[in-house]
Amino acid sequence: MWMIEMPAFAPFFIGALIALLTQGRVRQAVLLITPVLSGLHLLTVPVGTSVGFELAGFSLEIYRVDKLSLLFGYIFHIAAFLAILFSIHVKDTLQQISGLLYAGSAIGAVFAGDLLTLFVFWELLAITSVFLIWARGTERSYVAGMRYLIIQVLSGVILLVGIIFYAYHKQSISFSLIGLEGTAGWLIFIAFGIKCAFPMLHNWLTDAYPEATPTGTVFLSAFTTKVAVYALARAYPGTELLIYIGVTMACFPIFFAVIENDLRRVLAYSMINQIGFMVVGIGIGTALAVNGAVSHAFNDILFKGLLFMSMGAVLHMTGKIDGSRLGGLYKSMPKTAILCMVGAASISAFPLFSGFVSKSMVMSAAIENGYGWAWLLLLFSAAGVFHHAGIKIPYFAFFAHDSGIRTTEPPKNMLMAMTISAVLCIAIGVYPNALYQLLPFDTGYNPYDATHVLTQLQLLFFSALAFVWLNLRGMYPPELPSVNLDADWLYRRLFPATLKPLLNGMWRLDEAFRGWFMNRLNGALGMLSRHAPDGVLSRTQLSGSMVIWVTILLATFLILSFW
Repeated sequence: MWMIEMPAFAPFFIGALIALLTQGRVRQAVLLITPVLSGLHLLTVPVGTSVGFELAGFSLEIYRVDKLSLLFGYIFHIAAFLAILFSIHVKDTLQQISGLLYAGSAIGAVFAGDLLTLFVFWELLAITSVFLIWARGTERSYVAGMRYLIIQVLSGVILLVGIIFYAYHKQSISFSLIGLEGTAGWLIFIAFGIKCAFPMLHNWLTDAYPEATPTGTVFLSAFTTKVAVYALARAYPGTELLIYIGVTMACFPIFFAVIENDLRRVLAYSMINQIGFMVVGIGIGTALAVNGAVSHAFNDILFKGLLFMSMGAVLHMTGKIDGSRLGGLYKSMPKTAILCMVGAASISAFPLFSGFVSKSMVMSAAIENGYGWAWLLLLFSAAGVFHHAGIKIPYFAFFAHDSGIRTTEPPKNMLMAMTISAVLCIAIGVYPNALYQLLPFDTGYNPYDATHVLTQLQLLFFSALAFVWLNLRGMYPPELPSVNLDADWLYRRLFPATLKPLLNGMWRLDEAFRGWFMNRLNGALGMLSRHAPDGVLSRTQLSGSMVIWVTILLATFLILSFW
């Protein structure tokens, strides 16, 4: 019984400690075995398992197992194994231990049954993941990591304040349906939104993820944002505001991704786009919509991880990741190119690939519940995904102009991790019921009806046709070495540039006032300190004057007393 009730995050923390005390092949074995053994253990845990205790009058539930948390628990174990396998060649203790602790923190968060436990793992996610950014060892990665950490910690602070308000008003810290009621609901919503990369709160993702190590980005792509998606599905299903937020998330990154030169940054924008579909599903809130949201999160971890792996392999082998400096790599990295195209087909929702069987659920739920405008915008964003992730990533990395770079395939462990991910993407697309059986609700959904298949094929065909036509006419945005401005320009450039003249004026005014005041004060002190015969303190009439003034004060006091 104690084995069943052992929290799923515990093996990862234990494994991290053992890995820290070992080295070489023993450490590699520990790193690989940890998610395997923990995943096998999780398969034996029945729905309804709960572990908790009382603290200061509140019930803490550090381990709660239901179908929603199990779904994310399964995929986080798979993602942890694939990311560790992909990075197992790296001889860096910091990255190895951080990656294992990061995965364990994500698993702890999705099995948290109370808000205080969630907060603990929420902060651990930030602390353990930032080292995967700093591990790259460049100045850009250091400053990006600092900005990332500040935003992530800010999310935790807002979450903690929201929990305090919630506990005061509800007299409970249970992590369940919260909704946008009162200050607590809004604060917790904003905290979740920061980690989910809501519009205007998203720049930490596109700023930091591309600066991480080639292997670290694979870890980062799997956990932080998906924990936030889980938290929204748990606490805010059916919140209509999420539909508008999600549609915005699905649409605006397309324009940035099309003009972006850094291919890992293209994938970062693409991640926001895919999260938008999940957020829309949670906002609709029906059984089909929530199923679509969480199943798409499951699939996104696989195909987005595969794409980040392929770009990480390119960066690892060539030292370059800009589309303007790559091209023609299919000649020396054909296996990586094929695996990348599997990921591209999956994210583009080709039939028989994983993205199709989950994305269509969200879009079906939108049209069935009267959100036709949302369906149209999601359709537009789906076409955009095919452009920037389905075509642009493999095309400019492997098939565009020949850059002259000649290298070899990445290490075998990288190829193995990418191959497993590709097989899972195809397997889920071919046999979606294997995934549907894990979903929180039973809806009997069938993705392969004629309408869905024909609509998606038409969308993909005409999107590809548009790309080819624009490319032949020279109208498609070229890959140029450039810095694209995003919303972070407001607080990193505009606000400082606007406030600097105002602050400079305030400093000058303060300096002038302090100078004037000190001159007057020094003058007064100098006058009082003079001991010459004409000085204030040495005048001969001082004693006589004092006697006169004392007499006047006494007379005034007597008159007022008698009066």
